[in-house]
Amino acid sequence: MTHRILVFYGSYRSDRTGIRLAQFVVEGLRGRGEDVELIDAKAVGLPMLDRMYKEYPKGAAPAVLEKLAGQIRDADGFVFITGEYNWGVQPGLKNLTDHFLEEWFWRPAAIASYSAGRFAGARAATAWHGTLSEMGMVVISSSIAAGTISQTLSADGKPIGEGGKALERAFPRFADDLMWWIEAAKLQRARKAPPY
Repeated sequence: MTHRILVFYGSYRSDRTGIRLAQFVVEGLRGRGEDVELIDAKAVGLPMLDRMYKEYPKGAAPAVLEKLAGQIRDADGFVFITGEYNWGVQPGLKNLTDHFLEEWFWRPAAIASYSAGRFAGARAATAWHGTLSEMGMVVISSSIAAGTISQTLSADGKPIGEGGKALERAFPRFADDLMWWIEAAKLQRARKAPPY
């Protein structure tokens, strides 16, 4: 059974190394037969949050919000690719997620983090865990992280060096965990409507 998974990436920098991890995750999940789409916050180009999608009258939201809301609602699960900025989350990705709320509910999310240094975005991953939970997602316990990303993934997202080998070893458990929760959530939603 194929699952619809959205992979979110949020760097707005001109030299974006984190896109390598996004490509790695997208290709890894596609290689398992999943229906995966990369949602690049920079390409989507939402303005800084002024009004959430739900705060527009029905049918009056900007087209980009309407499209993204539909994509989120139609997804079975999510992966958030996060870099670490000053011990925190990337503002571009946070801004995109904050435009929505109920659209995220009752689906699992996974976190993959990266950084130029050896901590591999661990502090951003920790911050995202609480944020995504508050937004109605079940955050899986497995995560993957790419430290010193330029020495872990090539420019086209292929594993290189010892870091790349470690990432390849960690990915199957990460994907298995996400798929288990996706399947569990789908079965539960089919069995019983969410309580709100």
